[in-house]
Amino acid sequence: MTAYQWFLFFLAIQLIHGLGTWKLYVAAGRKAWEAFIPVYNAFVLMKIINRSAWWVLFLFIPIINIIMLLIVWVETVRSFDRNNSRDTFLVLATFGLYLYYISYFTQLKYVENRSLHPRTALGEWVSSILFAVVAATLVHTYFMQPFTIPTSSLEKTLLVGDFLLVSKVHYGARAPMTAVAFPMVHDTIPFVKSKSYLNFPQLPYFRFPGFQYIKRNDIVVFNWPVDTVRFFRDQSKIHIDKPIDKKSNYVKRAVGIAGDSLSIVDGFVYINGKKETQTDRARLQFSYIIDTKGQSFGRGFFEDYEITDGAFQTGEKQITIVSLTQDAAKRMEAHPNIEKVTREIAKPGLKESGIFPNNGKADWNRDQMGPVYIPKAGDKIKIDSSNFSIYRRLIYEYEGNTIVFKNGHVYINNSPTADPVYMFRQDYYWMMGDNRHNSEDSRYWGFVPFDHVVGKPVFVWMSIDGINDGIKNWKFRWNRFFTTVGGEGEPVSYFKYFLIIIGGWYIVSAFLKRRKKV
Repeated sequence: MTAYQWFLFFLAIQLIHGLGTWKLYVAAGRKAWEAFIPVYNAFVLMKIINRSAWWVLFLFIPIINIIMLLIVWVETVRSFDRNNSRDTFLVLATFGLYLYYISYFTQLKYVENRSLHPRTALGEWVSSILFAVVAATLVHTYFMQPFTIPTSSLEKTLLVGDFLLVSKVHYGARAPMTAVAFPMVHDTIPFVKSKSYLNFPQLPYFRFPGFQYIKRNDIVVFNWPVDTVRFFRDQSKIHIDKPIDKKSNYVKRAVGIAGDSLSIVDGFVYINGKKETQTDRARLQFSYIIDTKGQSFGRGFFEDYEITDGAFQTGEKQITIVSLTQDAAKRMEAHPNIEKVTREIAKPGLKESGIFPNNGKADWNRDQMGPVYIPKAGDKIKIDSSNFSIYRRLIYEYEGNTIVFKNGHVYINNSPTADPVYMFRQDYYWMMGDNRHNSEDSRYWGFVPFDHVVGKPVFVWMSIDGINDGIKNWKFRWNRFFTTVGGEGEPVSYFKYFLIIIGGWYIVSAFLKRRKKV
């Protein structure tokens, strides 16, 4: 929606509100015109329902405002002596239009100094649930969001079954663009597997200021730019057009940031001509071909070398492909029953299908790519036949311009000027997994715009081995409970300190309750 369309929509909402409530305002001792003045009418209504003025703030926070509207509708009918369960149900079921019936077809009785405590069990239950949802949604949307690692693309650094807390404030909390959505879920309502949001209306993109920029090698949660599946891991052929903030959540490492020139040589990333450097917590893995001397290997062998992918087959001479770190590969090569360990590398010039820029012309593959320049906001780049496929999606899909290639030249927004210089409006990033041969990342679908960034993982609060194998096969990784995602050295668990704090809180609470009784 354009700014003008939003303005008209906002005025329409104010008109609907005014027509349905002006008699209520008059019955409460206010003026009829006060029901029609945008924003001001909300402050007046808070006085009528005997609630704090700061509630108005919640009415203008996306997603939160939908829940607050439900609360305000219930509080309004109670302020006019409508306290039974039927009134509560009707005002919610009619999305507030029940107020029209009360205004025009009943005798209004305003309760000026009413008790704020619900008179029915249903009212108490509804109020408690709604306020709990408001608080949880506020934290989930603007401060900290739980997230689960579903795949092994960052294996060894983050494990499948890690439960993360993702900070929204590090890079700046992004306000929801989808105005109407089921609270505290992503693109799908659990169990029923149906869409959790409405595509219309869409709010303009807005992000609060953060206190940190995305740095090279940061682990970042973002919305998968090319997502069209109904929900994450949906295997059907049904594709849908999803709003940015409802695209599937991915977690990868930002190996290249805005302003970098990136190449991939023999599987390693080079930034501005220099080979990538990683923190000691990053555990790069590649596919290795293992030639053995025919002996079979037990479970301990897999655990000793931390093999995450691949399966051994017994035979006269075992040959298999597994994902290993370079250190593990060197140790394995020294094993007496291993004949040879060879890293699998796609050769330069070998064209791999599905590799960015997906034009069928670049002789690139997962181990050999580039160079690719990653645009930053304000960059002015000449767009021509040599880079049209690289930047076409950015200009068209992410920045909202038309771009065509015609008669050997590029034209943007039907400009008469061929091969124009285009100025990019936002920063872009190149995201990759540490498990280099088992990661669907920017090598396949390109750049990640900053408006797709969700947040920064800061904490692993729980970790379950076998999370995808059924609850009977779950094994808790206690050493990963309450560990930090960033930092140097081996992750340190703060779980025992958490238990100490909870135990101390319980003891102090019990003591204070006992003292109060005395």
